[in-house]
Amino acid sequence: MRHVDFSPLYRSTVGFDRLFTMLDSLGQPEQAQTYPPYNIERTGETTYRITMAVAGFGETELSIEAHAQVLTVKGEKAEEDKVEQSEFLYRGIAKRAFERRFQLADHVEVQSASLKNGLLHIDLLRNIPEAMKPRRISISAEAGNAPKAIEARVA
Repeated sequence: MRHVDFSPLYRSTVGFDRLFTMLDSLGQPEQAQTYPPYNIERTGETTYRITMAVAGFGETELSIEAHAQVLTVKGEKAEEDKVEQSEFLYRGIAKRAFERRFQLADHVEVQSASLKNGLLHIDLLRNIPEAMKPRRISISAEAGNAPKAIEARVA
């Protein structure tokens, strides 16, 4: 069984459409991209780093865009001059254009990007707003639960 039907869950949940779409797309390996290779690592409690192997690409040939919880990294190699008439016996370094998309969780922001030794490093930060962070609620005893004394005047 390669396909799971999420339609019953669509009827009983609100706001999880994106999650079910992502789960549905994971079951389709023919759309899986393998180039360029990448790592995703957790570098701190709220920080992450994506490292992509982009050998042969320069800063001007790469573009990074974050929009609506999707991080898109594109690489397009500039055309080389045909002046050099060299013949490749084996070409192992890919020169093809690529576009890689990453789904970002809510409140994840791109902090910086750097290119060093053929590796593109993209640093991410999960910045949860104060209103959404868990907070401790103090419990206080109410004075209304204490037994009440009845005052009576003696005549």
